[in-house]
Amino acid sequence: MTNLESLGESLTHIALDGKDIYLVGTAHVSKQSVEDVKTAIGTLKPDSVCIELCQSRYEAMVDKDLWKKLDIFKIIRKRKSVLFLAQLIMGAFYRKLGEKLGVQPGAEMLEAAKQAEKIGAELVLADREIDITLKRVWGYLGFWNKLKMMTHMMAWVLFKEEEIDAEMVEKIKAKDQLEAIMAEFTEKLPEVRHRLIDERDIFMSQKIKAAGGKKIVAVVGAGHVDGITDHIKGEYNLEELTQMPPKSVWPAVFKWGIPAAIIALLVYGFFKDASGRPMENIYIWVGVNGVLSALGAAVALAHPLTVVSALLAAPLTSLNPMVGAGWVAGLVQAWIARPTIADFEDLPNATSTVKGFWTNPVTKILLVVCLANLGSVLGTYIAGTWIASRTL
Repeated sequence: MTNLESLGESLTHIALDGKDIYLVGTAHVSKQSVEDVKTAIGTLKPDSVCIELCQSRYEAMVDKDLWKKLDIFKIIRKRKSVLFLAQLIMGAFYRKLGEKLGVQPGAEMLEAAKQAEKIGAELVLADREIDITLKRVWGYLGFWNKLKMMTHMMAWVLFKEEEIDAEMVEKIKAKDQLEAIMAEFTEKLPEVRHRLIDERDIFMSQKIKAAGGKKIVAVVGAGHVDGITDHIKGEYNLEELTQMPPKSVWPAVFKWGIPAAIIALLVYGFFKDASGRPMENIYIWVGVNGVLSALGAAVALAHPLTVVSALLAAPLTSLNPMVGAGWVAGLVQAWIARPTIADFEDLPNATSTVKGFWTNPVTKILLVVCLANLGSVLGTYIAGTWIASRTL
């Protein structure tokens, strides 16, 4: 048996336009996959090595000081709190798997990069940027599906360590690492699978096809092999796969329409009734919106002043779509308990447990933003419905 024959079904050969393309299907937390990569590249000596990583994910793996460069204030101001928290949750699950099985998540990708450098092959980062993928997934979901997705992802962090074993790895080997975490949604919501898996199959297939040289080895998750094989002979416009979701008019209508309707109801109440009921509407709005937002901040174990800031900000920010109560509360929390470099460096350890999300200052700020905003949104709908029922 030759070295390549030992790879069995893990190796797929594609002859295309005078090129020999070899896809090495891997599990992202498998020691055997690391050996498969080493064998494939060492035996084939390709001109280019493509890996299932984007620039930011690759840098996160190789740059151990990357955490020091994060700016929590910038993350909040650019409204990236939810996306950043989602990435931390996904990374946490795979670190737990890796620790259980004694292999670093993504070790096969790092091994491919190492082998490429060793033989002088060109290294191609073939995957679409993670933030674009998540934004496209997120942008096509409604509010409740977004909430369900975040809840589901948190459930993965709660996964009992004793249930994570080699058998589980084999079960997820046929899935992409993102799909494995959000498997429930890729089954129930076809658009999630399309953005999360199918689009990336197309994107990577074109990147692999465009790689330099006559012999190319591409190291990808086993769940991507069939999709890449199906799409690699086609021609696609990659710009379409990197564009942000088109903005529907309806979110803008609700974004501005609901605050306008609330204000109209409050004003109408004063004209309709000269008694104290219109003032009661204002108390309802301030109380319900402020209390629920403050409750969200409190659930995140925020500083008391942060909780107070959410309480005071929510009734006002809910009437101004340009500002969110969670952003105000998050900035206050970051100002009161500004994370240190050590806190950023500790993120991989902190996010390995549920408790860590609430104790690490960085993740606590992100939770404050998300939960205070969630409380404010719920407060807006509850208080608005209540006021409407009293006024109309």
